[in-house]
Amino acid sequence: MTEDQNINLVFAIGALVLVASALFSRRIGLGEIVRSVLSWVAIFAIFIVAFSYQHEIVGIWHKVTGELTGTNEQQVVGDTLKIRQSPDGHYWANAEVNGMPVRFLIDSGATTTAMTLKTARAASIDINEGGFPTYLNTANGTVEAQRGTIQSLRVGPMTALELPVVVAEAFGDSNVLGMNFLSEMKSWRVEGREMILEPPERARRQ
Repeated sequence: MTEDQNINLVFAIGALVLVASALFSRRIGLGEIVRSVLSWVAIFAIFIVAFSYQHEIVGIWHKVTGELTGTNEQQVVGDTLKIRQSPDGHYWANAEVNGMPVRFLIDSGATTTAMTLKTARAASIDINEGGFPTYLNTANGTVEAQRGTIQSLRVGPMTALELPVVVAEAFGDSNVLGMNFLSEMKSWRVEGREMILEPPERARRQ
């Protein structure tokens, strides 16, 4: 169980104790107390599950809403991945990092793929937290980051293994897919309002 899950469990238990104390102080029937406690247990269980699996839920939400509204930005055509330009003018990729859904901004100006510390930990990224930090120049100034490795990064039909990544809490909510991923492709280009990614030949043969 992760640290966040432990905190959630302690919070839930404390809240249930308070609820139970309030019910007993009202001197209501035992049956009503049991029903109320079970209702609160169910509510807190749903809350804990939703918080613990928030990344998976967000990924599923993006996929479902895209299918229902017909606005899916990402489409696989044969071996090719096509990503439509978002209203914000950027290209976003729905990926899987070690099996966990993660949304990335595709940035050809970024040398290395970058992830937020929270997302990297949730995806079980191998982070070299004890090593020397690296310093990155960003739009918000210089950021201290740690190096790590993504064991498996899947974007559409393409999978990159043991991909270097930089991780920092200062990245906020932004995960960036950089040139160290794009350079592994056979080709990538923008045509009109679409970015087109073609996998390397070795991926086609697998």
